Amino acid sequence: MQNKMRNFYLVPYVLWIALFVVTPILLVVYYSFFDIEGNFTVTNYQKFFTPVYLKMTLSSFWYAFLITAFSIIVAYPTAYFLTKAKHRQLWLLLIILPSWINLLLKAYAFLGIFGAYGPANMFLDAIGIGSKQILFTDFSFIFVSVYIFIPFMILPIYNALEKMNPSLVDAASDLGASTWTTFRRVIFPLTLDGVKSGCQAVFIPALSLFMITRLISGNRVITLGTAIEQHFLVTQDWGMGATIAVFLIIAMAIIMILTGNRKRGDLI
Repeated sequence: MQNKMRNFYLVPYVLWIALFVVTPILLVVYYSFFDIEGNFTVTNYQKFFTPVYLKMTLSSFWYAFLITAFSIIVAYPTAYFLTKAKHRQLWLLLIILPSWINLLLKAYAFLGIFGAYGPANMFLDAIGIGSKQILFTDFSFIFVSVYIFIPFMILPIYNALEKMNPSLVDAASDLGASTWTTFRRVIFPLTLDGVKSGCQAVFIPALSLFMITRLISGNRVITLGTAIEQHFLVTQDWGMGATIAVFLIIAMAIIMILTGNRKRGDLI
C-alpha cells in the first residue's frame, strides 16, 4: 500500500521532468540535425569542431573558470567570517538581497558605475590615477559576473561550515596543528561538498552567459551562450544554435558528474 502511494506521489514529479526537462532536451537534439533551410544534415556537428567554435568553447571554459575561481577566493573567507559574526542572519540577508534584483537592472547599474563619468572613474581621478577605460574590458566582465554569482557560492560554503563539528578544529589545535594546517587538513576537506555545490552553481551558468557579454564587455568576450543567441535570434540558424546547445548540455552534465557529492570515509 505504501509503495502504491509513493508511486502515486511520484507522478507529478515524473510528468514535470518529462515535460520541462526531457522534452526540451530532445527538441534541441532534434533541431541540431537540420540546416538553415530545414534539410536533415550532420554538417552542424562537423562545423562545431572547426577552429572558430573550438576557440569559442575554450574561451567559454576559461572565463567560466576565472569567474568560479575568483568567486571561491571571495566567498570562502566571507562565508567563514559569517559563521563567526554577530547578527549573521542579517548579513546573510544582505548578501542574498542583490540576487532578488533583475539581472538586466544590475548590468545597467554597472554601465553607470564603470562608465567614463561614473563613480569608479571619479575615484580614480580623486586618487590621481586618472580616468581609465573600465567598461568593455575583461576586467569589467569578470568583476560583474563574480558580483552576480557570488551569493550562490557563499551560501553552500556557509552551510557546510555551519554543519562542521567545531570540536574537530579544537582537536587539531590541541594536537599542535597550525592555523594553515588546520584549514588544509580539517576545515577545507570537511567543507569540500559545499565548495563543489558552489562551483556547480557558478561554473555551469557562467558557461552560457550572453547578456553580460553584450552590455558589459561590448561583445569582446564571445561565449557559447552568445553564439547560441546569435544563431537563434540573428542568423536564424536554429540547427547550429541547437548543436552548440547540445554540446553545452553535455559539458554541464560532465561538470555535474565530476563535482557531484561522493560518500567518503570519515576524516578521522
